[in-house]
Amino acid sequence: MVKIKYITSESVTIGHPDKICDMISDAILDDLIAQDPMSRVAIETLTTTGLVVVAGEVTTRGYADVQKIVRRTLKEIGYTNPSFGIDHEDAGVLVSIHGQSPDISQGVDREGAGDQGMMYGFACDETPELMPLPITLAHKLTRKLAEVRENGTINHIGPDGKSQVSVEYHDDVPKRVSAVVIACQHTHDIEEDGLREEILGKVIKPVLGKYMDSSTKVHINATGKFVIGGPEGDTGVTGRKIIVDTYGGVGRHGGGAFSGKDPTKVDRSAAYAARYVAKNVVAAGLAAKCEVSLSYAIGVAEPTSININTFGTGKLPEEKISELVGKHFRLTPKGIIESLKLRRPIYRKTAAYGHFGRTEPEFTWERTDVADALRKESGL
Repeated sequence: MVKIKYITSESVTIGHPDKICDMISDAILDDLIAQDPMSRVAIETLTTTGLVVVAGEVTTRGYADVQKIVRRTLKEIGYTNPSFGIDHEDAGVLVSIHGQSPDISQGVDREGAGDQGMMYGFACDETPELMPLPITLAHKLTRKLAEVRENGTINHIGPDGKSQVSVEYHDDVPKRVSAVVIACQHTHDIEEDGLREEILGKVIKPVLGKYMDSSTKVHINATGKFVIGGPEGDTGVTGRKIIVDTYGGVGRHGGGAFSGKDPTKVDRSAAYAARYVAKNVVAAGLAAKCEVSLSYAIGVAEPTSININTFGTGKLPEEKISELVGKHFRLTPKGIIESLKLRRPIYRKTAAYGHFGRTEPEFTWERTDVADALRKESGL
């Protein structure tokens, strides 16, 4: 008998309040790392109607014009119209940034981790990106929403929006999209029925066409309208979309957010390393699914634990895969930073549409350059 299950994942556009905050935090990080690659940064952002608040701890030889970065980021996102609740010219910007605690610094100075915690990485063979299909499709929908807004294919829509995709699996193999949800901010100048037709024809079908059938449920602005959006409709905070940022609820999450943190923070860098390991294990053919968990203690370089879970799909015992991982990957904070080239201004681009499953050259943790060595040494 075929075992049927459903997995649902969501994504949000660059104009979602939480993503505004992630993008501002990472834009400040990039600005500082560009000036001083050794900058230590932990920046949090909050936004509400007409206001952006930036706070955190920074140790750097550089200088960030936070007001300028905030306004530039709002403009790039598309908040140029006061009717959307915030705009780049008139938004209030409050800043409270101070130096990093010396108690934390002394541990990092010894090349130890900047905090304790657990980090997870995941990969599977469902898509060419070696990512779960639901989150991959959800991100493609929000990218398409941004594209049709920016190029004018659909007029009178705003920067804020969300997608949600439910995929039906038969014996763990994705077969079809059972439901899709789109919420898209708009002005009063467009009728809801017309907007639904445009989103269905110009966003949903081009992205999901081959996965949809006559039974697929489609919900577009299901409340009836979405005029009040962005920070006016919902307060945004850095790090509140950690499942969107990772694997869409497939696999576990250690709880640490990424944006606004320099790579000495293992919440970020070790999560990237765990994805790098998992993706190479799957790319090498050692397993169809792989979850890598790492844990660290503040001020200590070596991971306190490394665990491999292949969910019964491994072609080698998990202990053997773990042994290969320990041999071929550098998993100390220093080793991760050096092998993935993380002391570069690459983080603003990660803040929207997920940190994983990307093909841009900045995403070094998406390389599969260790797969051949793993395959060869495994004897497969």
